[in-house]
Amino acid sequence: MRPIHFYRNLRIRYKLLFSYASGFILIIALVGFTTYSILHDTVEANIESELKNSTSALLNMVRTAVSVSIKNHLRAVAEKNLEMVQYFYTQYQKGIMSEAQARQAAAEILLSQKIGTTGYIAVVDSNGVLVVHPKEEWVGKNISKRKFVQKMISRKEGYIEYDWKNPGEAHPRPKALYVTYFKQWDWLINVSSYRREFSTLVNVNDFRESVLSLKFGKTGYSFVVDKAGNFIIHPLLQGMNIFKNKDIPQDPLNTMLKQKSGKLVYFWQNPGEDKPREKLVIFNYLPEYEWIVASSSYLDEFYSPLDTVSNALMFTVITALILILPITFLVSRSITNPLRELIHQLNKGAAGDLSVRVHRKSQDEIGQLALFFNLFMEKLETYNKHLEAEIADRKKIEEALRVSEEKYRSVMENAPDPIIVYDMDGRVTYLNPAFTNVFGWQLEECLGKRMENFVPDENWEETRQGLEIIAAGKPFSSIETRRFTKDGKLLDVSVRGSVYRDRNGKLLGSVIIHRDVTDLKRLEKEVMDIGDKERQKIGQDLHDDLCPHLIGIEGLATVLKRKIGNSHGEMAALCEMIVAHLKEAISKTRRMARGLCPVYLVDHGLASSLNELSRNTETVFGVTCEFKTTGPLVVKDNIAATHVFRIVQEAVHNAVKHGRADQITIESTTQNDRITIRVSDNGIGIPKELETDGMGLRIMRFRAKMINAALDIRSRENQGTSVHLSLENPGEIER
Repeated sequence: MRPIHFYRNLRIRYKLLFSYASGFILIIALVGFTTYSILHDTVEANIESELKNSTSALLNMVRTAVSVSIKNHLRAVAEKNLEMVQYFYTQYQKGIMSEAQARQAAAEILLSQKIGTTGYIAVVDSNGVLVVHPKEEWVGKNISKRKFVQKMISRKEGYIEYDWKNPGEAHPRPKALYVTYFKQWDWLINVSSYRREFSTLVNVNDFRESVLSLKFGKTGYSFVVDKAGNFIIHPLLQGMNIFKNKDIPQDPLNTMLKQKSGKLVYFWQNPGEDKPREKLVIFNYLPEYEWIVASSSYLDEFYSPLDTVSNALMFTVITALILILPITFLVSRSITNPLRELIHQLNKGAAGDLSVRVHRKSQDEIGQLALFFNLFMEKLETYNKHLEAEIADRKKIEEALRVSEEKYRSVMENAPDPIIVYDMDGRVTYLNPAFTNVFGWQLEECLGKRMENFVPDENWEETRQGLEIIAAGKPFSSIETRRFTKDGKLLDVSVRGSVYRDRNGKLLGSVIIHRDVTDLKRLEKEVMDIGDKERQKIGQDLHDDLCPHLIGIEGLATVLKRKIGNSHGEMAALCEMIVAHLKEAISKTRRMARGLCPVYLVDHGLASSLNELSRNTETVFGVTCEFKTTGPLVVKDNIAATHVFRIVQEAVHNAVKHGRADQITIESTTQNDRITIRVSDNGIGIPKELETDGMGLRIMRFRAKMINAALDIRSRENQGTSVHLSLENPGEIER
């Protein structure tokens, strides 16, 4: 049985006991853990801080002590050699030796000494010339340009640190010297040693006691060890090499030598101890001597107060549990007894007796619960009576709704047009049989899905507009578009839709009705083609029949005018007027013929027709109309060229008639096999009522669809209209 299920089935008194005890233990545990963690972190931080400060002080102390020891050592050697030089000078003064012999003997004594491993004694005069040097090739050389030599000459005596590069060495090395001055021979006697070799010159006894005097906790201590594993200073392992003693762990020292400085926790067992103890060490590195200087402490000595805190917390928890058990029992009993009575009465009420009531014995929460129970049972008894009456009424309403729903479903099932019902997320909730017959999809395969593959890509824009209208809760009127059938066939359809709501007016979805207008479109196309053919026939008749007839009449009138001559002035003037009117009639007839049949009558094709359209527009309407072309404007199919011309002609006509423009531009661009024609004007734009109901705009869009062209009409109030027509140069148009 799961713990939660077991707890859920416990009696309230045991739940209270378990909850109080668990909560109290949890709180005490959290408080104890938090306190312990804070104390632990504080103690650890204090340990680390103390060890870091001690290690830093120890490092400075060792560095200072070593430096002082080195200085004292070099100084002692320098002063001792100065005494020896003075001794030989005294021998020279007494006549025992010549000055040259005295100098030679003093130099030999100086050169016979080594300082550390490779250190030596040299002599320079006040001009910076080497007088004595272990390397013969250096004797007599002037090294006065070196800074440390300049310091020697200026000070005469003292301690100097510098860098020195011996012959054959790649890089200079840090070095230190102590110089004394023998005035009689102008000798600057310098005792020098490389600083890396200082460890061989240091007298550790000078500062051992100072290092060992540092204590941390009861048994924590400081120590110094070199890179070879030798304990330079240690309270127990003084002089021992850790790498030669297999009984001593070597990993801690290897880590210190690798990291040079930092913190390390490891287990260490000192001689005389029973077992290893966890130890914290803060260490640092003295690079000039290659020593590790460290301060260490055993963690159990610092954490021992925390054990006391833990014991105190455990004692507090046990004491609290002993006190809380009887208190919880008494509190739970005062709650559970009235609840038992309430449960008993509830059982009666559940059995159908709604007249039961509970005797209220107190004013506390239990008493209020009894009061509310009584009120609840009174209301429940009243509601029960009303509910029985409402159930009877609801059954009648549901029966009426069922009949109504069946009636409306019957209407939709037998509707001749395809109907599809969506919810507000665009998912299908119903398809009528007519939809299945026309488009092929069954209700079962579309239910709960979106019909996105139902709409061609090029018709998504008008579909989105319809969706926006539906989302706004408005119906939309018939829109001509195209839809795919299940087998991929493309149908021309007329779409209209409306929304439906619940009784509160909330939008629930939309009902979309599709009507297959493929045959209607075909008939419209045939009517359009017939109209174009009749228009072309009329244009040809005007051009081929009426125009020659008018030209003949013009010729006769011209002959008549010539015969009349100037003898009959009034008649001659009338004849001249007849000739002028005939010429104007011929010109208008030709324009009408080219307007009715612009492509067939003009041998140069669409470009010439559009150019003539622009000239005629300027002539007839008195506006500026300019035709521009980039690239050859050649449409291979005459019917397609006629549709293009009619679209441009209608755009120009709208710009003059409705847009009130006085400047119109017709631009054509041909790139690869795509032709783009743009008609723009500076008028007031297309009126709102014509954007949706204008027959001319609808015919323009219909013509564009017939030749598979993209038509975009953009109009802004007082900013003109722009008509974009784009199509691939068509071959033979499907008829």
